[in-house]
Amino acid sequence: MTYDSENIFAKILQGEIPNKTIYENEHVLAFEDINPQAPVHILIIPKGPYADMVDFSTNASEEEQAAFTKSISEVVKIAQLESTGFRAIANTGTDGLQEVPHYHLHILGGRPLGPMVNL
Repeated sequence: MTYDSENIFAKILQGEIPNKTIYENEHVLAFEDINPQAPVHILIIPKGPYADMVDFSTNASEEEQAAFTKSISEVVKIAQLESTGFRAIANTGTDGLQEVPHYHLHILGGRPLGPMVNL
């Protein structure tokens, strides 16, 4: 997947589209999903231009990767999902049904989420 600098998350990072920020640091922005699939649905994105999980894990600096990983626990604390649990999903590529060509992690929770995949 090729990075598209005009994608919706790039526009959010550039301040062109508003968001409801949950957490932010030098390398990461986390915000509420505009089309939530659970009572809690937060997106965590790197601030760098990475198309998907493979691009991020291959090309992001160790500092960016560490900041992204640490942000997960911060977001889970803020959303009060530590005791009840959550699901973290990163859709990647065509078969993974990735819709936005900017790496992002969905944090879903607030209720039992059911089976992960229906076959």
